Amino acid sequence: MSGRPQGLRIEVDGLTKRFGRVRAVEGLSFTVRPGVVTGFLGPNGAGKTTTMRMILGLVRPTAGTATIGGQRYAELSRPSATVGAVLDASAVHPGHTARDHLHIYRTMGGHPADRVDRVLTRLGLAQAADRRTRTFSTGMRQRLGLATALLGDPRVLLLDEPGNGLDPEGIAWLRGLLRELAAEGRTVLVSSHVLSEVQQIVEDVVVIREGRLVAAGPLTEIERLSPGTVLVRSPDAAALRAALLRGTAGAGAADRVDLMPDGTLRVYGMADSAVADLAAAERLRVYGLTAKTSLEQLFLRLAGDDAPAGHDRPPALANEERDGR
Repeated sequence: MSGRPQGLRIEVDGLTKRFGRVRAVEGLSFTVRPGVVTGFLGPNGAGKTTTMRMILGLVRPTAGTATIGGQRYAELSRPSATVGAVLDASAVHPGHTARDHLHIYRTMGGHPADRVDRVLTRLGLAQAADRRTRTFSTGMRQRLGLATALLGDPRVLLLDEPGNGLDPEGIAWLRGLLRELAAEGRTVLVSSHVLSEVQQIVEDVVVIREGRLVAAGPLTEIERLSPGTVLVRSPDAAALRAALLRGTAGAGAADRVDLMPDGTLRVYGMADSAVADLAAAERLRVYGLTAKTSLEQLFLRLAGDDAPAGHDRPPALANEERDGR
């Protein structure tokens, strides 16, 4: 890749989309900043794909705006050199080779001829460059979609579920690639339902539920909304579990305490300091104590029935993303 691309801010302001009487996105506002990976989170039908399509000008908003560097996508002078997107990794001709596919898009975008070999190498497809895409696995199609998005050396990347079909080695490779792309100065917005993987690469998150914003900001700040869990190793596990569930007048009780197969206690709804104080008060031994914040637990809290007040639940849109809206 050439130099360090200067990323552009994505600004979503009051974005709304209705399909007839169905409300897909309602009053959505958030910012995606350059130089970091931003996770776009929400259950199926939450409106993630609809929002990405509106940012890319593929779906006309009912109200509100989405801009990239202060301009709508249609106003960009060289869109594919500014924004790279992967919304559907299966959108390749089965009779074309990977090299054929990339040359077509390279020509359409007016990009230099050497970009094809460069992205094939970076995406780990050089050895498969002359194979027909009908022979590609889902993971290889994902890599080809990413290679297509990077042809124009774009300053902004919008990636919808880029980890689908990747094996564990591929997931590790993808994490490294996304970190590199953000470190190069690009703006990276990535949606995913595999929250444990997202947690390892994102710095910012945008959480939506049924078309409405639930939370947005740096992950470290969002995590403070959830007490997470505490892992405790103790030879007095049974007694400690009972004490944690019983609680004390000063510390209260844990919401739940699970005894794991290895004898570790997983404590929900209590801070690590409170667990330690309770164990000391009960004269129970603790050999290890680790505070854990699970993005999945946090997501379920934010996007579930106990999400912050003030967010009405619009009609369910279970088929919205599957239908490509």
